[in-house]
Amino acid sequence: MKIKVGFGFDVHQLEEGHPFIVGGVELDHHAGAFGHSDADVLAHAICDALLGAANLEDIGYHFPNTDEQWRGISSLVLLKHCVKLIGDKGYTIGNIDAMLCLEAPKIKPYIGQMKAKISEASGLDVDDISIKATTNESMGFVGRQEGVVAYAVCLIEKA
Repeated sequence: MKIKVGFGFDVHQLEEGHPFIVGGVELDHHAGAFGHSDADVLAHAICDALLGAANLEDIGYHFPNTDEQWRGISSLVLLKHCVKLIGDKGYTIGNIDAMLCLEAPKIKPYIGQMKAKISEASGLDVDDISIKATTNESMGFVGRQEGVVAYAVCLIEKA
């Protein structure tokens, strides 16, 4: 069995009037992330972790912000595509471990829904998906609530 590990990182600005989609779930908050797609920072970090583990470039390579077909798309669609790409190379996902960094809103009430959405998109059991959150202790752009950050690590396996 061949095992590989991938790391993903993503960041998005927060702005009033935008929906705040994280892990495929819309959070109740006065501001949201914006980007070319739905700006789901968690799904994007997971995509980059998976793509990196399989040596398949990065999310910007596969879904460039210059391509109109990706404008406003659910990032769970992007995640499904990344899972297919690693599957085409003979890999399956072992687990995903992710960390969100934001001051508000509190993430704990949403984690179960996020895990269910990511499970559905990835084909991975919810028990193999970990989502945690922390603040930035009021420091920097995250602390000022100007942005949100996500980190993800994954393990992929080839039989």
